[in-house]
Amino acid sequence: MAVLLACCTVLSTGLGGLFALRHRDHLHLILGFTAGVIVGVVAFDVLPEISDLSHSTGLGFKSAMIALALGFLGFHAVEKWLLVHDAHEHEYAGHHHPTVGLASALALSGHSLTDGIAIGLAFQVSSDVGVAVAIAVIGHDFADGLNTVSLMLAHGNPRRRALALLVVDSVAPLAGAALTLLFTVPDRGLLIYLGVFAGFLLYIGASDILPEAHADHPSLATLALTVAGVGAMYGVTAALP
Repeated sequence: MAVLLACCTVLSTGLGGLFALRHRDHLHLILGFTAGVIVGVVAFDVLPEISDLSHSTGLGFKSAMIALALGFLGFHAVEKWLLVHDAHEHEYAGHHHPTVGLASALALSGHSLTDGIAIGLAFQVSSDVGVAVAIAVIGHDFADGLNTVSLMLAHGNPRRRALALLVVDSVAPLAGAALTLLFTVPDRGLLIYLGVFAGFLLYIGASDILPEAHADHPSLATLALTVAGVGAMYGVTAALP
């Protein structure tokens, strides 16, 4: 059942990515919305989950916030290292760094893998919990596909490579659900992971996506879509289990 529902996440993620590809001429607007979605995911999804796990495991909330800071600074360090070692002068001028987009998309795919793991582990608790978690994952995986393609295109990657990473991101939850047949994840480990991932999301949202969204097309429409992205994730997290 877990693997079957994880198949639905493949469709949800794929649709989000194809939407971004179809409307790439309005990428700045999509990026503005994406930035809002990322902020909403952190504020209304990841941080509440961190708080719940902190209480249930007895591991201090500060530990997760240290992990968040390390995630933020760690990806910042990785990005700067990639720029120094892999970029050319003409790339700096246009702020397009394909390797950074690739690293960001792979990190998002890693998160999608854990989405599938979450579905599988939830079914180990009960069918009701499993279905609830699966619905929640399916609901926000559309945004995952959108984010993956947006990041790839924003950093100058070609359409074919963006599609390839979309495929990776789409099948990752399915692989994660299948893996739960082989192992379990301790709650404390999940808590630290969520802290690191929250830091990563905040970094790419604030340092990559928003500046790119406003670089060539600063507008009230882009700002409005960022606010709409935050509101959309609030609505999704409030409505879904």
